[in-house]
Amino acid sequence: MSTINPPKALLFDVFGTLVDWRTTVTNTLSTQAALALNSPSASIPPSVRLFASTVSWPDFAQEWRDTYITFTSSHPSPKHSQFKTVDQHHHDSLRSLLASHNLTGLWTPPQLTAIAQIWHFIDPWPDTSPALHDLAKSFILCTLFNGNLSLLRDIAAHADLPVSRNLSSEHFGAYKPSPLVYNGAAEHLGLRNEQCALVAAQLGDLQAARDCGFQTIYVERVDEEDWGAEEVEAARREGWVDMWIGLEDARGGGLGGLADVRGRFAAGNGYLGGRGWGGFGEGEKG
Repeated sequence: MSTINPPKALLFDVFGTLVDWRTTVTNTLSTQAALALNSPSASIPPSVRLFASTVSWPDFAQEWRDTYITFTSSHPSPKHSQFKTVDQHHHDSLRSLLASHNLTGLWTPPQLTAIAQIWHFIDPWPDTSPALHDLAKSFILCTLFNGNLSLLRDIAAHADLPVSRNLSSEHFGAYKPSPLVYNGAAEHLGLRNEQCALVAAQLGDLQAARDCGFQTIYVERVDEEDWGAEEVEAARREGWVDMWIGLEDARGGGLGGLADVRGRFAAGNGYLGGRGWGGFGEGEKG
């Protein structure tokens, strides 16, 4: 990529990158379990009460998240008539996980449905909204998310994400890392692929975007990377990520997260590799 051709659009992954799903989901599960167990009107079998008293809700939340990763990465060939939304998956997988943990009956069906909707109201990382408001002055900002559009709109409103477009896999009938999603997003914006940069906390997402010609910005978040330590180190050493924001950047005096993305663009030294560029984008389509 030429150093005089910066990205015009920044497209953001959502879960883990912009929002802290782990804290919100864990707290919700724990709170709702306590409410159910302490409700005088709840008819919960004694065996379920026993299992509920020993379950680790942080581990349960991680299992729930893992089913999402498996679901989106193994979805069948794209056909809109067969497309299952992430909302549907979250509901079905929660019910299955409760059964596998001997917790069926902890919540009523309406309560289970409401709890499955918590993914619509995930709190953002502290740096997310302020950094995006600044970046929006110089770039087209979009979400590029495996969730369905209604889920995405609710997250954007709840987390105060000042994006101009919400692009969902539902638009393309496929899930990332399918090239249909990345190519479709660039086409939807009226841009060439190389004019788009994906911002994500997962290197697998970035690698797939790079294979489609996108620029790449890695924002490391605690416990969000699916790759092992050796794979991560190899990716960093090979230099195919254009901008790398590591956890150590915040510990070393940087701002961390998206605030460091904003800071590097503002300082004009944003991109680290030979493909990269280090200034503000032009902010218009072309």
